[in-house]
Amino acid sequence: MMKAKQIFLLSILLLFFLSGRRLNAQEQSLDDGVLRILAIGNSFSEDAIEQNLYELAKAGKKKIVIGNLYIGGAPLSLHVSNAKEDKPAYRYRKINLEGHMSEKTNERLSEALVDEAWDYISFQQASPLSGDYESYAKDLPLLYEYVTKHVKYPETNYILHQTWAYQNGSSHEGFVRYNRNQSAMYKAIVNTSQEVFNWGNFDVLVPSGTAIQNARSSYLGDQFTRDGYHLNLDYGRFVAACTWYEALFKENVVNNTFLPLKVTYIEGQIAREAAHQAVVSPYGVTVLKDFQLMK
Repeated sequence: MMKAKQIFLLSILLLFFLSGRRLNAQEQSLDDGVLRILAIGNSFSEDAIEQNLYELAKAGKKKIVIGNLYIGGAPLSLHVSNAKEDKPAYRYRKINLEGHMSEKTNERLSEALVDEAWDYISFQQASPLSGDYESYAKDLPLLYEYVTKHVKYPETNYILHQTWAYQNGSSHEGFVRYNRNQSAMYKAIVNTSQEVFNWGNFDVLVPSGTAIQNARSSYLGDQFTRDGYHLNLDYGRFVAACTWYEALFKENVVNNTFLPLKVTYIEGQIAREAAHQAVVSPYGVTVLKDFQLMK
């Protein structure tokens, strides 16, 4: 019975995804030397792309514009509701070509989708549901269909952002879903992200969850959040930004020279290596053997 249900869900999802993709060779190309990304997200996209990603791109001599449609804790279902009712529900933050951030309140999804010629638009689930396959199956196709119909150019590509497991001991109520076990939550996240990514029509997976788990294998241990679930403001956020950089630009972030002021040299090495290995192997932990405590 469960197998039949999964096959039915998958067939519905594929129908939405395949019908949602619009290709038109006559439309203007997005290839203007600037990479523009828009996240339909929450505080986890805030952690991942609003700090350090612009600076990494600049150090790598890349031009980038970064947008984030922010509602704290927003699940896919809320984005679907906002889209259907065209609600002015978002704080829309944008980092321009010069690295300056602006914020517009009461923004609509429909407005942000045509604000820039977005090369990439990313989707992510709320963190408690990030390992829940059926929550994606229920809402992601509806949101994807809306976005592909309202985006400015049909050449826009799509990202799935794989978020991270909570710190062991986290008090977040959503941790109960995973028996308050970080390993169980991580496994659920990677299994779900792999299934969802394989539906088709996602062009990039950003494996921030695996990058953070890789980094936790270093001597820094399970210290990458500031409250048990949001990334710490220094090397935690840097890990996620490094992962986005390599996934977007297909360039080994280990060679990037940018280092945030409050991140030490060794912390920066760990962050870059954790991110690089995650992009290479997004669905399993790579132990950072070179960054273990000496015994």
